[in-house]
Amino acid sequence: MVSEFILLGLTEFRELQLCLFLVFSIIYVVTVLGNLMIIFVVKLDPQLHSPMYFLLANLSFIDMSLASFATPKMICNLISEYKAISYKGCMAQMFFLHLLGGSEMMLLVAMAIDRFIAICKPLHYKNIMNHHVCIGLALLSWTTGFVHTMSQMVFTVTLPFCGPNVVDSFFCDLPRVIRLACTDTYILELLVIAFSGLLALFCFTFLFISYSIILITVRRRSSTSSSKALSTLSAHITVVVLFFGPCIFIYIWPFSKISIDKILSVFYTIFTPLLNPIIYTFRNKDMRKAIRKIKKKHVSPRSTF
Repeated sequence: MVSEFILLGLTEFRELQLCLFLVFSIIYVVTVLGNLMIIFVVKLDPQLHSPMYFLLANLSFIDMSLASFATPKMICNLISEYKAISYKGCMAQMFFLHLLGGSEMMLLVAMAIDRFIAICKPLHYKNIMNHHVCIGLALLSWTTGFVHTMSQMVFTVTLPFCGPNVVDSFFCDLPRVIRLACTDTYILELLVIAFSGLLALFCFTFLFISYSIILITVRRRSSTSSSKALSTLSAHITVVVLFFGPCIFIYIWPFSKISIDKILSVFYTIFTPLLNPIIYTFRNKDMRKAIRKIKKKHVSPRSTF
């Protein structure tokens, strides 16, 4: 029985591996610090204690976790000669990938619902989006991710792996790992594509319809009252496109090649968690104002003269 898997990584060229090691190390550190900053800023600033920023803090936590389930191992493998991962480590990577991926999809839906109510039902916003509803939406997101990953992992852990153990990727991706099993996995491969692809397609369709309705509603209002809403919506839509585009392409598009899948996997596991704090921080006036306030209060020493 297989006790470990070999990860081929992104490239075999040594010079490129060293370059990628430096680049991805910097990106990972910036990603973790950026998402931690959003979480602490939302926690420390009372003016950001609203449903939108509560969901944003949850998104930052998921992004930070999504960047951590495989990136540190990939960075170590870039400078290591023996690029192996244990059987349990491989199963853990697949579990957390689909747990965090499914949770983020539903959390983006929850954020769209929040913006829909805030813009289309502004007078009833505080009554509808109360604290219990926000907690419920966050729990629903995590529950969806857990059900999504368990529906696939419960079959994967029972597969017999008795021969091939080479995974042509930088982490254990479910479709590639189950092909290594010493049994016919055609039905299971279809189930994986169906579960992941349909969840991504459903969430993306819901988000597309909801944001279309919101944009139509915003355009009917005066430019002064809708400028802030448009700025917030553009940030949300950008995050949705960056996250769902690679996921839908990998799990739904039937003609994707392995090399393209590798690039897209790098994008949604490394670059998207980095872009989210950048988008929400630099495009959000309230967030920038809160950062300056906290920096002035907790970092900059007050003059005693």
